[in-house]
Amino acid sequence: MASAIFSCGCITDSTPVAPPSKDLNQSEPIHVAVTIPPYKEFAEAIGGDRVTVMVMVPPGASPHTYEPTSRQLKALSETQLYLAVGTGIEFEDAQMQKLTQVNSGMTIVDTSTGITRLHSDTDGTSISDDTIRCDPHAWLSPANARVIIRNIADAYIAQSPQDAAYFEARYALYDAELARIDEKITEVFAHTEKKTLLIYHPAWGYYADRYGLSMIAVEADGKEPSPAILQTIIITAENKGIKVIFASKESPTRNAEAIANEIGGNVVYISPLAENYIENLMQVTEAFRTWAV
Repeated sequence: MASAIFSCGCITDSTPVAPPSKDLNQSEPIHVAVTIPPYKEFAEAIGGDRVTVMVMVPPGASPHTYEPTSRQLKALSETQLYLAVGTGIEFEDAQMQKLTQVNSGMTIVDTSTGITRLHSDTDGTSISDDTIRCDPHAWLSPANARVIIRNIADAYIAQSPQDAAYFEARYALYDAELARIDEKITEVFAHTEKKTLLIYHPAWGYYADRYGLSMIAVEADGKEPSPAILQTIIITAENKGIKVIFASKESPTRNAEAIANEIGGNVVYISPLAENYIENLMQVTEAFRTWAV
């Protein structure tokens, strides 16, 4: 399973809890590490009490800049599986060599295997192309999350074959929940022509691609816009009647308030990195539905 890291109205739902009871003869839990908080939900949803999960980039921190602590590196020395995002997220690109040096026996699993990568251009649209740098935020599409959890289940089974039935049962439950959420979100945007949003950090490209949304991104390739481009964005937002700019507290948003003031609107904060993946996705969907134009 080891593989290289590729660089390239309100709706609420709760994550299901899989029922298989604990076997007194079960093996010791698999020690697992993940890069970002949403993957903790994925890892625990499939692994249950057969895994322990450590998050390398903690809630509120940015995977663009975070560096692991000495305590994390020490804990990583006993980790058996690293469930990597695998789409070119900066923490993995910058730190994976160090992490593997700490524990050369750790199996690195590219959980993005099987996902079509997207590249976000300066217009906030997305195109498929394996020859250019990828948008790393693949997990924000529930369809991609279903691929990710299948890869996680396969990794667990390879690590602990005796627990295969347990992992498969939990996988089936969580996969069904993701399929249901995907269907709900599809339904939300199927009956509206209001599908244009202003986004500061272009993290939601896979979501937009999945549900047919158009996102005007302020940042381009992780960079702040020039004054001329910023003015063009403001004019476009005003012409379209956009009154909200979506931003993330995990990423710098120096111009978000300024843009909101210029368009006579507000900043609404959403997180692409929330640990409660399903709940967060539905809250974001409600916000997008409310403020799309």
